[in-house]
Amino acid sequence: MREAMARFVRDGMSVVMEGFTHLIPFAAGHELIRQRRRNLTLIRLTPDLLFDQMIAAGCARKLVFSWAGNPGVGSLHAFRRAVEQARPQPLELEEYSHFGLALRLQAGAAYLPFLPTRNFAGSDLPRANPNLKPVVCPYTGQQLWAVPALEPDVAILHAQRADQEGNTQAWGLTGVLKEAAFAARRVVVVVEEIVSGELIRRDPNRTLLPGFKVDAVVEESFGAHPSYVQGYYDRDNDFYQRWEEISRREESLQAYLATWVFGVSGRQEYRERLGETVRRLRAASLPCEPVNYGY
Repeated sequence: MREAMARFVRDGMSVVMEGFTHLIPFAAGHELIRQRRRNLTLIRLTPDLLFDQMIAAGCARKLVFSWAGNPGVGSLHAFRRAVEQARPQPLELEEYSHFGLALRLQAGAAYLPFLPTRNFAGSDLPRANPNLKPVVCPYTGQQLWAVPALEPDVAILHAQRADQEGNTQAWGLTGVLKEAAFAARRVVVVVEEIVSGELIRRDPNRTLLPGFKVDAVVEESFGAHPSYVQGYYDRDNDFYQRWEEISRREESLQAYLATWVFGVSGRQEYRERLGETVRRLRAASLPCEPVNYGY
């Protein structure tokens, strides 16, 4: 992880870190905090605790997003302090709807300059975001809205497994993992386990990202905690609830970072400190029925 983040993420880069409710790359984000990355443009449809931590650590200059909060709990207090009080530094915002930001990634993935949508009709977002441009459909004459292609410098994504060539498999909610990977110039995938290419080929329909698109693979068990990974471990709802109080005061948030990010050498030591929580969150076994791909 240390090598991958040092090699592919530089100060000032645009970094998309996706994962919709699960597969959120917390371990990678913590390593970027430890390496003290600065002036990053952070991109994510639903920034939650991870970006709150990275903002508090001074990593972020700008946030490109479509919703921000602590899901089911409340606000992101470091995010609010940065926007409302410029602490620890000002944070520039570029806001879209979920669909609008997904279309930006899809346009980048397809090498298109923009994509049209009806999504912003009646919305105040065009007044807040000058990137949303009215366009006229050449076929119907209808007024639509255009969103520009998004091509991040690097995509950092989490998944269940990959082989050493980078062929990556994910199941459960996949969100815009594929679009983010194909839109980005470089791709780092973090997985719960690296498996053989033979195992990947035995279940080809589960392969979300082909190896030729992936620049680095990192094996990092429990790397998405406190979010979840379908089939590996559950969401740590207790931590999401505790984050409300941890993040409300700068002192307690910095104390968390000192203990759980700067105070560990990596994810292995992080897992050891979690202790019983790791066992408690382990997923039960519920394998799907095998499929015959023979011919």
